[in-house]
Amino acid sequence: MLLKTLQEHAARAQPAAHVEEAGGWWLRHSPGDAWWVSAALPHDREDRVALAEEFCAERGAPVRIQITPGVCAADLDARLGDRGYERGRDMSLQIASTAEVLRQAHSDAGEVVTRPTDAWLAAWHSVTTRDVGAERDLLSRVEHPSAYAYAQVDGQVVAVGRAVAEEGWAGVFGMATLRHARGRGAARSVLAALATWAATQEANHMYLQTQRGNATAFRLYERTGFREVSAYHYRIRPHPIRNQEGRSGVRGLGSAP
Repeated sequence: MLLKTLQEHAARAQPAAHVEEAGGWWLRHSPGDAWWVSAALPHDREDRVALAEEFCAERGAPVRIQITPGVCAADLDARLGDRGYERGRDMSLQIASTAEVLRQAHSDAGEVVTRPTDAWLAAWHSVTTRDVGAERDLLSRVEHPSAYAYAQVDGQVVAVGRAVAEEGWAGVFGMATLRHARGRGAARSVLAALATWAATQEANHMYLQTQRGNATAFRLYERTGFREVSAYHYRIRPHPIRNQEGRSGVRGLGSAP
């Protein structure tokens, strides 16, 4: 299934520090990284919520479960809601042909390097404000071919993004543009550079994930040939599960919240 395949590609492109597989579920823990890197991927129809809760309880971490219609069990979202899991961000999985991105970018391609430079990371950090050391560690765990693109204005790196190629697909991640450079084509230059690189990797299709409420990003991706193939969201239980004695423990999906 395309959705399952792409989301597992994305998980390998943003690899958690610790991953355990329970059937088709990927249980992930990655302190210091963006919170979604630690979200469980329920990629079969079995009830493995108790295992996910135990996995997170052992690490004192909130339980986060990604909900993608057609990939996870049809009733999982409703059952988690009944159990007290809060609904998290609404997200969009989008795809495009690499050739179409190159046609639609209408921009000179930015530069591409094989490893993140200090300037690339500095621009990324200025926009995301996330920990650079943790990001370096995450990027060092990526096993598939990667590219780091950037656009400059007057010698300053003002926009960045990265791509990871796997099985004919190139995933786009880490898109960030400094505020003063927005609306000037810098992000298009980055996408053009990543698409050019993807073509050299025989990745004829590209994908990305973005927050559905980000209208600026949606316009950029629509204008460069991307279209949504699935919406998805997260269910989050912010506090570790504890038993009646106050110790972290496991409670199955059918238990009362």
